[in-house]
Amino acid sequence: MAYNCVVLIKQVPDTARVTGQAMNDDGTVNRGSLPAIFNPEDLNALELALEIKQQYGSAVTVITMGPPSAAAVLRDSLYRGADDAILITDARCAASDTLATSYILSCAVKKIGYDIVLCGRQAIDGDTAQVGPQLAEKLGVSQITYLEKLIGLKGDIITARRNIGNGWQQVKTALPVLLTVTSEANEPRVRAAKKMMKYKKARTPIEVEQEVRIQKTELSEAEIKKLIEQQCSQLNQKGLLIKHWDLDFLEADLNWCGRSGSPTKVHRIQSVVLTAKESKEVEPSEQGIADLVHELIEDKTIA
Repeated sequence: MAYNCVVLIKQVPDTARVTGQAMNDDGTVNRGSLPAIFNPEDLNALELALEIKQQYGSAVTVITMGPPSAAAVLRDSLYRGADDAILITDARCAASDTLATSYILSCAVKKIGYDIVLCGRQAIDGDTAQVGPQLAEKLGVSQITYLEKLIGLKGDIITARRNIGNGWQQVKTALPVLLTVTSEANEPRVRAAKKMMKYKKARTPIEVEQEVRIQKTELSEAEIKKLIEQQCSQLNQKGLLIKHWDLDFLEADLNWCGRSGSPTKVHRIQSVVLTAKESKEVEPSEQGIADLVHELIEDKTIA
């Protein structure tokens, strides 16, 4: 039996490289100050979908919501084996918290035939782990969170093992289902060279427009629009046009989107600066480490 898998992915700022400019004054993330990466556990979710595809011949569609630059993680997904990619970008999505984000994503997922919806346990830029469960609630489907192993799929029944902190729990439910996947579930595959060659020119309509406007400054507005249409049509014929959906296409209620649909408000921002009062250089040798351990035992830091 083949299964339609929809994977929700996110381009996030690399929080391992946080600087003093990482936050704006209004409490939102200054994404321009940090390099953007593929959210780590979303890669695990994609890998699980690709494993299901390999075993059952399923189709894998990836969706991301973000600025036009988020198309980079969609191409990355195509390089790894995804079949279709969709970018949700709209200025009216800005400042969406988890509640608004899950609503917008639910509108998108409902437009796609699906059996299994997968996402990472949480994103490293927020660490809330709320979007997956909220999305399952809005879709009205069962959910298995903190999935660390897919045990089996038989007909419309899925069996999985989930992490419960101090142990694990084996659960079973009927499809459709939403899964939030942990980093322990698998080892994400690397990009395939052949797929990189095939999809390196995949573009969203927004990217096509940006490139045309930069490269063809001598053309009139009418000529630019015609060239954009031609290039998008050519990419679509080659299977290289990444879909772009906005809130109008999703028929979303704007009251539930963006800042107006986000009850989360930033009360205060506090900068934490870590300073070292004193430090000691340890020789990188067995003797240096032994001396350090001895000192830590003497001052009762360790026993």
